[in-house]
Amino acid sequence: MSQPHIPVLLKEVLTALNPRDGGVYVDGTFGNGGYSRGILEAADCVVWGIDRDPNVIAKARQIESEYDGRLRVVEGRFGDMFDLLSARGVAGVDGVALDLGVSSMQLDQAERGFSFMSDGPLDMRMEQKGLSAADVVNDMDEDDLANVIYEFGEERRSRWVAHAIVEARSERKITRTGQLADIVCRVVKKSKDGIHPATRTFQGLRIYVNDELGEVDRGLSGAERLLAPGGRLAVVAFHSLEDKRVKSFLNARSGNVPNPSRYMPDSGETGRAPTFKLLKKGTVKPSAEECKINPRSRSSRLRMAERTDAPAWPYGGAA
Repeated sequence: MSQPHIPVLLKEVLTALNPRDGGVYVDGTFGNGGYSRGILEAADCVVWGIDRDPNVIAKARQIESEYDGRLRVVEGRFGDMFDLLSARGVAGVDGVALDLGVSSMQLDQAERGFSFMSDGPLDMRMEQKGLSAADVVNDMDEDDLANVIYEFGEERRSRWVAHAIVEARSERKITRTGQLADIVCRVVKKSKDGIHPATRTFQGLRIYVNDELGEVDRGLSGAERLLAPGGRLAVVAFHSLEDKRVKSFLNARSGNVPNPSRYMPDSGETGRAPTFKLLKKGTVKPSAEECKINPRSRSSRLRMAERTDAPAWPYGGAA
């Protein structure tokens, strides 16, 4: 790695979770184990670490031995946390931490193809199986490709980017990150804030390939089912697409939704009982000091809530 991994908003996440002796916690996005270590060092508790990346799991096994059985690592998606832990006899937990998106380790490994900063194979698969980013850019229909880049990358010039990709692939297959970045740079100018022209296109492809937004939805629902009454949920997001989903979920589950129009008739429906209580309205942002030490934290936002004793809503059950 080009630089050591620093867990984002670690102090704030630990404050939200409030680890206690005898508790059971889930680090749904284990990565380099920063949150897991923090929780384990804050209390005499057990942490279940989950990660879908086989490279992470191999390293996590080494970390397990440091904590005398208090750290238990499971390979899989955090969206499946309820099933993964239920299969291991875990009926409820006291806290769930999620650090959404791609990890620093994945970005720093050129061979994984997540970043355009170093040339590497155009891959982007967290699990290293299934559809790759190269498959998408070489095989997807131009209109569908433009929609992926627009919807998941929020790239306003998505149609220009998709057309440039289709033209380029007609001459030579696109297999490298540097190759794709060069294509995007032909039609997208560098923004005033200095963001690289290929940033949004790479984000869109990565989110699509790994179904990251679907994973967020499933993970939040899984946490709702797994958390015991009084259990805490702490979610760190890095861009608006993730954060909007977390915000919508917690607002709906806490009953913090806009009142219907006073001109509309009363439907007579009482709605479902809130399953969460917001610990803070809005988000917690990193301090200026943290942003200076760890530039990756600049766009991070933490949302937190506490589980009530109400039954979990059905998956996909919005307000």
